[in-house]
Amino acid sequence: MQTEDVTFYSEGYKVHGTVYLPDGDQGKPWPGIVQGPGFLGLKDAKHYIMMFERLCEAGYACLCFDYRGWGQSEGPQKGWVMPTWQAEDIRNAITYMETRDDVDSDRIATYGSGGTGGGNAVLVGGTDERVKAVVCYLGVCNGRDWLHSMRREYEWIDYLKRIEEDRRQRVLNGSGELVAAREEIMVQTPERKTTNIKKEVASKIPNQMPLQCADAILDYAPEDVVHKISPRGVLFVAVEYDATTPEEHSVRMYEKAGEPKKLVMLKKTTHYGVYNDYFDQIAGEVVDWYNRHLKYDRIGITEP
Repeated sequence: MQTEDVTFYSEGYKVHGTVYLPDGDQGKPWPGIVQGPGFLGLKDAKHYIMMFERLCEAGYACLCFDYRGWGQSEGPQKGWVMPTWQAEDIRNAITYMETRDDVDSDRIATYGSGGTGGGNAVLVGGTDERVKAVVCYLGVCNGRDWLHSMRREYEWIDYLKRIEEDRRQRVLNGSGELVAAREEIMVQTPERKTTNIKKEVASKIPNQMPLQCADAILDYAPEDVVHKISPRGVLFVAVEYDATTPEEHSVRMYEKAGEPKKLVMLKKTTHYGVYNDYFDQIAGEVVDWYNRHLKYDRIGITEP
């Protein structure tokens, strides 16, 4: 596998990414995979690179980038999770891949891993027909339900009131409340507090972000467009009894998606333990899905 640091622009902001390329020239121009990181994620996370190694071995060119305002990428605000911005960044990443001579512009797919990362792959796939296949790994289908699932009912009611008041303060004063990203946007599970799966990027992830980001996540609903992916294929990978991104989100999107579709449910593991327990199986499913839906010549065949 070869790597290339690249930049492109998303709505005027310079975005930094890494392109992972197969060794040699066989299969060139290669089909392309585009990934935006998951919630509070950065492009250099080791578990992302593990998947790119497998995809490059299978003959795919992969681009992973940091959203605007994250990592080295420019942006209007640093460390904000704004799903509409992220979706547009992914679409611009697809356009960048189309400009490369070593990538086949007619064979580009999205891959998303973890929370809003998985949801973003679906959201862009459902709104951009350039996406020829989608893989959603542990994705969020509805931001309101996701944030609600982390809180007891009385906490949720108070949280909505707090968001509403913050909206008023932003209108009256020009800014709102800063909150702990890991506790007052997403709520960490006991597993998240002890895992080291993101240790190589943990120090680069901001500890605070505006409560306005939660307001934006309330309107986030990839499940509303998942049916539009068909007749292009979408694969969902979920973990049974996932405390971080409940498997219900993947099941709901699977049920709403048209054909071709597939749901892989991993058992007796956890949200963060899955890469240690099932990585070979996950990578095999992902490569097989892209092989089925991206590796065609000039004839495309779709069947149940």
